[in-house]
Amino acid sequence: MDTGDTAFMLIATALVMLMTPGLALFYGGMVRSKNVLSTVLQSFVCLGVVSIIWVAYGYSLAFGPDVNGLIGNLDWAGLAGVGLEPGKYSATIPHLLFCAFQLMFAVITPALITGTFAERVKFPAFLLFTVLWSTLVYLPVCHWVWGGGWISGHGGLDFAGGTVIHINSGAAALVAALMFGKRKGWGKESFHPHNLTMTMLGAGLLWFGWFGFNAGSALSANGVAVNAFFTTQVATGAALLSWLIAEWRVQGKPTTLGAASGAIAGLVAITPGAGFVSPTSAVLIGLVAGALCYFAVLAKSRIGYDDALDVVGVHGVGGLWGALATGLFATTAVNAAGKDGLFFGNPQLLAIQAMDAFATIGYSVVATFIILKAVDLVVGLRVSEEEEVQGLDLTQHSEIGYSL
Repeated sequence: MDTGDTAFMLIATALVMLMTPGLALFYGGMVRSKNVLSTVLQSFVCLGVVSIIWVAYGYSLAFGPDVNGLIGNLDWAGLAGVGLEPGKYSATIPHLLFCAFQLMFAVITPALITGTFAERVKFPAFLLFTVLWSTLVYLPVCHWVWGGGWISGHGGLDFAGGTVIHINSGAAALVAALMFGKRKGWGKESFHPHNLTMTMLGAGLLWFGWFGFNAGSALSANGVAVNAFFTTQVATGAALLSWLIAEWRVQGKPTTLGAASGAIAGLVAITPGAGFVSPTSAVLIGLVAGALCYFAVLAKSRIGYDDALDVVGVHGVGGLWGALATGLFATTAVNAAGKDGLFFGNPQLLAIQAMDAFATIGYSVVATFIILKAVDLVVGLRVSEEEEVQGLDLTQHSEIGYSL
């Protein structure tokens, strides 16, 4: 065991944990004031729900010994055999620390989806959905990519979660937006964010935590971690500017919400390639991501689906671009354990990245549809129209966010 790597990964794990409360603030500021607490709670409670799942069976199914390339077995259920000695996935840090690091990824992924059905979901439906989706969608896809499953077996690259987290949650969000339907008054009434100061604080915490997300995925305090740290910063900055410029041209003025959204788009897009691409390539990835995700968000009103907090446009589209961009820009000059992409003489990697991304989309769409149908049958998905008008803070939690 290496004490330097262990210290680095403890910090990275704490940074990734901070991202979920950061997401709670980011989302909470974007809804109307009558729904701020319910929205914050939906992210925050994932820290509890997914942690229990992870200990009971989640880690074992995601990272345990492989079963036909599809899922892990239950040898590590209850964290049996997951101790303080280095384990299967790292020779220099305790197995339990790797487990803890991956837990934080599992926590934030279903929390991302909550931005789609914000302001209209029953709290029991949200809880049941989180348990089922984490178990039936997140764990298998995580195993495919990082746990020795079929995607890692044929050489697909996902450094820190572009496919596992962002494409996966973005595809689920699209299904959820269609199945939940539009919020009452959507397209006719104002749905402006109630507290952009809160949203900007959340975006800053997400950016800060994302250094643990991406650099920590090197699993060691080494040069690959340094590259991932730097590419995360410059891609995010480029996407922030790209979104603002596109918004300025289309709407006439740049906005703080645009800056925050552009930054998140850049973070999402660089995630799968952070440890495989150069800083210059990262800037290009970010520049495309900002404008691309901005126009994807604009398209939702034209297509006619109500994705309340733009999960599809930012995480789905941004994650897909990031996965494909890894197939374009990856180079073994940055990471010898990776592969060269199309621009470095290997077009096959782009084909692999596309296949992995669309396979994940297909699985997530079908499984999420089935899960939501089941949840609707058991507890119902949406609050009543009267409860929606009153706001979820009062009707679901008997609280109010502000007493002025």
